Amino acid sequence: MSSKNIWGWKSKPFIGVIGAQYPSPSLEKVAYAVGREIARKGAVLICGGLGGVMEAACKGAKEGGGFTVGVLPGENPAGANPYVDLPLLTGMGEARNLIIVNTAQALVACGGAEGTLSEIAFTLKRGKILVGIDTWKVVDPGGKNNYFPRFTNAADAVGYIFNRLGGMEC
Repeated sequence: MSSKNIWGWKSKPFIGVIGAQYPSPSLEKVAYAVGREIARKGAVLICGGLGGVMEAACKGAKEGGGFTVGVLPGENPAGANPYVDLPLLTGMGEARNLIIVNTAQALVACGGAEGTLSEIAFTLKRGKILVGIDTWKVVDPGGKNNYFPRFTNAADAVGYIFNRLGGMEC
């Protein structure tokens, strides 16, 4: 029996989308475009599975022909947004953020509050690829401000990720 599962996930990168639960209409459009770009590149989108940026990105991925995974904070699959293909029920609350970061090869931060900041910190600590669109700017006490690149549009942000992943489009 082949080690490749029926969906081919072992050959596809998982790209995380993290961000605002209550985004502005313009940020919601950006998140949708990020999801579409991830699907266009053939990757699996992984996120927290709820509303806002997560729902917009999942919708973009689904409408782009992609596959979505939602790592939910609770234990009820009904909590997932309607564009999540595979809801993972953790019952872990915000601790699920670490599952998203550990599973993704790279992440896109779109806006966000403190939960997104925790995911950004986990991503940086693990040395994973991270890009931001209208999100936190992380500066150390010495004034360093280039912890991760920031972009203004989805195509550039996702393109940067795939260039860093070695062009591993599916």
